Amino acid sequence: MTSEESADGERRGVSDVVGAMILGACAVWSLVTAAAHDGRPEGVLLAVLAVAAGYAAGRISGALLPVAAPCAWALAGVALTVAVPHLAPGPQIFTPLGHTGATAAVLALSAGAACCAAWAARARVVRLLLSVPAVGTVVTAAVLGSTAGCLACGAVLLCSLVAGRMRHRGAGIAGLASAVVLVAGLTWAVAARHLPGGLGSALEGQLTSHRVRLWHEALAMAGQDAALGVGPGRFGELSATAAGSLLSDGKPHSAPLQQAAEQGVVGVVLLAAAFGWVLHALWRTPRPTPVALTAGAALTVLAAVASVGNALSFTAVTAGTGVLAGLATARPLTEEPPEPAPHEHRQNDRLTR
Repeated sequence: MTSEESADGERRGVSDVVGAMILGACAVWSLVTAAAHDGRPEGVLLAVLAVAAGYAAGRISGALLPVAAPCAWALAGVALTVAVPHLAPGPQIFTPLGHTGATAAVLALSAGAACCAAWAARARVVRLLLSVPAVGTVVTAAVLGSTAGCLACGAVLLCSLVAGRMRHRGAGIAGLASAVVLVAGLTWAVAARHLPGGLGSALEGQLTSHRVRLWHEALAMAGQDAALGVGPGRFGELSATAAGSLLSDGKPHSAPLQQAAEQGVVGVVLLAAAFGWVLHALWRTPRPTPVALTAGAALTVLAAVASVGNALSFTAVTAGTGVLAGLATARPLTEEPPEPAPHEHRQNDRLTR
């Protein structure tokens, strides 16, 4: 092992430790805020456990079977959405982005896993065959009538194609982080009613006034106690809009706003730190650049859906998030083919044509 490989391994080890610390901090902070306001931290603890378990499963299976494992996980995600359309019991909230958002999130993660399997294959023919499950996620979303799912899976496939042309992943990772910041910022602007009249009205029409009122109340709760929030799981009992709805799940349907309302500024920082850690791990992963960027694109789409929906409230979504992150950061036991240089990539394309 060269000194450079040893240094890379050290950095990846530090990244794993940091990730464990962030997840642990998320669990501890939920307990602290719950104790302060008599909240219910079980949902947060379950989400943290699901992410950690999924990440471990992804790392192990990705190391043993770098091609077959992501393909199998992708097919499992598609099968789950078909067999269990609502993914969880409770009120069937379809618009906007209730259970539909969770379905879109699982299909986007499945599309990302299928594309990762294709990029991990050595032979071009095998890559083409493995791209079928990825396209199948779009078809599945269409059959289920999930417009959000079609858009999410389509975005992942498009980003995966672009990722295949990129040799340096740093710019791609930065672009994905910027996209998440933009969506989160836009969500906050809608909730605070800081957008110009025409744009604000147009977005409210797409999101529905009910959703915007939930966001506005979440922002107001965050302002009441910016340090600790109102306590995990307490938004539903303090929200007049949620209480007045016949089909309410007691959530504001926005992950960053829910964190701000229930766990204060620290909760938002921890949520952002968790996503930032995943992107950093993808930047440092030994897997090929297309695999890293494809997984990053799928997780970015998930983050966008979670910013305007309640996707992270579903265990299937949080577990799938951990699985995809683990698959894309695993270190395969068998050596993977080196990434071709840009001129070699273009030459191979000409030969195949």
